[in-house]
Amino acid sequence: MSKTIVLTGYGGYDKLKVEQRPIPVPGRGQVVVNVKASGVNFAELMCRQGTYDRTPKVPAVLGLECSGVVTEIGEGVKTLQKGQRVVVASDFGLWTEYALISEENCFPIPDAMTFEEAAALLVNYVTAHMMLFDFGNLRPGKSVLVHMAAGGVGIAATQLCKTVDNVTVFGTASASKHEAIRKNGVTHPIDYRTKDYAEEVRRISPKGVDIVLDPLNGPDAVKGYALLKPMGKIIHYGAANAVSGPNRSLWSLGKLYFSIRNYSPLFMLGDNKGACGYHLGHLVQEPQIFRPVIEELCKMYTSGQIKPVIDSVWGYEDVGSAMARMHDRQNVGKVVITPNKESLRTSV
Repeated sequence: MSKTIVLTGYGGYDKLKVEQRPIPVPGRGQVVVNVKASGVNFAELMCRQGTYDRTPKVPAVLGLECSGVVTEIGEGVKTLQKGQRVVVASDFGLWTEYALISEENCFPIPDAMTFEEAAALLVNYVTAHMMLFDFGNLRPGKSVLVHMAAGGVGIAATQLCKTVDNVTVFGTASASKHEAIRKNGVTHPIDYRTKDYAEEVRRISPKGVDIVLDPLNGPDAVKGYALLKPMGKIIHYGAANAVSGPNRSLWSLGKLYFSIRNYSPLFMLGDNKGACGYHLGHLVQEPQIFRPVIEELCKMYTSGQIKPVIDSVWGYEDVGSAMARMHDRQNVGKVVITPNKESLRTSV
């Protein structure tokens, strides 16, 4: 049997139940992966509340990413073999002990990479890499504002910025996390709880920044656009401002919606600025787009340029506590869950 986390309804942590389900059988072009570790993302938090744009119908199995070992291979599979260590991307369904995956959504990982690190690699580092280098065109001498710099994408983005010469990183996080994000490469930590981050950026860099990575949306999207230098870009990739607690908040959703900026192409002509949107969930069915990125990230890991930071590892039974850690903005790095391990908090 396959231990599985099932979303039984929309709401609080009690909507997540652990069940035993039959181990799937692979069809043509499919493999079964024995899942060792899975990442927890804001997408899953929003799914539980019923606010995510791709929320599956309940009962549902969440999980956008996992790492594990290939145990069964279906007919026609050519690039994978039993016993191979892989990281997996899927349109949910990976919070289970044995996952059924298409061959093209599995990616080999380096021998030295742990399963926890692999579970922290895919969503966070692919997102950060594509935003910085595909949309942002990051080059030497540029400056970047990274919101939630102690989170999974924030840490990934900061590490990737360090691979380019003379990049200045402004990172927002609560004061207790400043030492950690500074060690990770943030040049200027900013306590968003006690200071206006836009004013702090302007104090240090009066002209603003070249790139803003925006996972917050709402009023922070407007502030981020205003912080851009000429030829700068803001890349929106989330709506964390909509997640204010364990249950859905209509007030937070409404506030977010009515504070969103509507970009006018005419005004943007004069601004000489760009606005982009990134959503890895909408690319999962086209893995050929991000496969080269994963291959590049694995090379960067092997060479020591990047290293995923694991905040904590939790058993399936404690997935609610794992989510609460993210809801409360307590994590420094990736929150990971695993089917066969009692919760082990390993916060840095």
